[in-house]
Amino acid sequence: MTALRPNFGTKSPQASTFTIKDNNIPKTHLRFLLSFHNLNSPKSRKTICCLSNCDQKTGFFNEMENNSNWVSIESDVGDGYVKELEVAVKAVHVACLLYQKVQEDLIFNGDDDHDNVQAKDDNSPVTIADWSVQATVSWILSQAFGPENVSIVAEEDIESLSKSDATSTLSSVVKTVNDSLSSAARFGIKPPVTHLETAQVLEAISRCNSTGGPTGRFWVLDPVDGTLGFVRGDQYAIALALVENGEVVLGVLGCPNYPMNKEWLNYQNGYRRILSRLTKPDSTSWDGNGCVLYAKKGSKKAWMQPLFSGDKGAASPRQIKVSTIDNPLLATFCEPVEKANSSHLFTQGLAHSVGLRNQPLRVYSMVKYAAIARGDAEIFMKFARAGYKEKIWDHAAGVVIIEEAGGIVTDAGGRPLDFSKGMFLQGLDRGIIACAGASLHEKIMSAVDASWNSSSL
Repeated sequence: MTALRPNFGTKSPQASTFTIKDNNIPKTHLRFLLSFHNLNSPKSRKTICCLSNCDQKTGFFNEMENNSNWVSIESDVGDGYVKELEVAVKAVHVACLLYQKVQEDLIFNGDDDHDNVQAKDDNSPVTIADWSVQATVSWILSQAFGPENVSIVAEEDIESLSKSDATSTLSSVVKTVNDSLSSAARFGIKPPVTHLETAQVLEAISRCNSTGGPTGRFWVLDPVDGTLGFVRGDQYAIALALVENGEVVLGVLGCPNYPMNKEWLNYQNGYRRILSRLTKPDSTSWDGNGCVLYAKKGSKKAWMQPLFSGDKGAASPRQIKVSTIDNPLLATFCEPVEKANSSHLFTQGLAHSVGLRNQPLRVYSMVKYAAIARGDAEIFMKFARAGYKEKIWDHAAGVVIIEEAGGIVTDAGGRPLDFSKGMFLQGLDRGIIACAGASLHEKIMSAVDASWNSSSL
């Protein structure tokens, strides 16, 4: 499989060239690239951007419609979880397309309908996408493995959606689910013969009532990790992991707003907001910028694919690895945007104590895990405020992807995260530390020990 892959050249103060080598690139790709180029290229600084020719010998959707094994697992075929990984990756792709449409309605089209954005008990916004993705993913998994074999730990349940005052929201969820599943055939997933009824959608969501535990098999789903980022048109993620007998055996992260190319990382969010005010893009205007990452436990490999939303396109997953930087002076660390459940002061002080010079990468959601797995950053630290409990759906998929990409994730005492204790990560020693490698991890842990007693936590 091949992809339409941006191949960024070097920047030059004298350059004023925007080169495209393929005359068959869809207009939606051209419109975005030219818009980005014009916004980010004053006369004294133009960006040279080349798009390599797209090989049309094999098509992504054709391969998937033939139900071929399009997930890259190479020599791991005989090691189990092949079908589980393939179905999970497809389900996350479908979910990402759903989010793009919902976010377009919320952000680009100025949809301020309060039925679409509500307040949860913890005062954070929740959208119809939460329930729609849970229903969609649950239905896809159930079709692949049988509903009796699917158990899902997820954040939302049907209680609030089943209330009499939620009729309009439920109707929107049912419509969104059916719209989403109608596109599933692109990924080799057979859609429902007829549209799902309200009762069927509620049944699918009701399968997301597992509480986890040390035995058996269950899926862990975070339908919108980083809801505030999603509502604001910023970074968010869809996270799906499979846990068997307390161990995460595979993880998939969909990051619809996280650019495939690191060169765009510092520009993506700001320019996306600018473009949203200047233009009214259609649902395919951001093709190729999002990505899906995945890994299987023990494979020693993690993969990334471009996110697909058009009717055409072919893309090969490529292997990703963590950064080789092990010097804190050169490292970039990630931390949560919101301060509600984490201490920025401690991580800032810790960063200063170890000599971190780079600006922190503050992004919503498990995109932080994706950044480390891809080599865009080296450190993720989260130290929760007193009383906050870390949920397994906020970490399961990201942890296995980083580990298989060559990184390490533990609590601050150096112990692996324990996903066998139910819906929460029990017994954490202070906080969570994810690093690009063992050497850097040891240095950060030593700094945490040295700084902890002087902190205000």
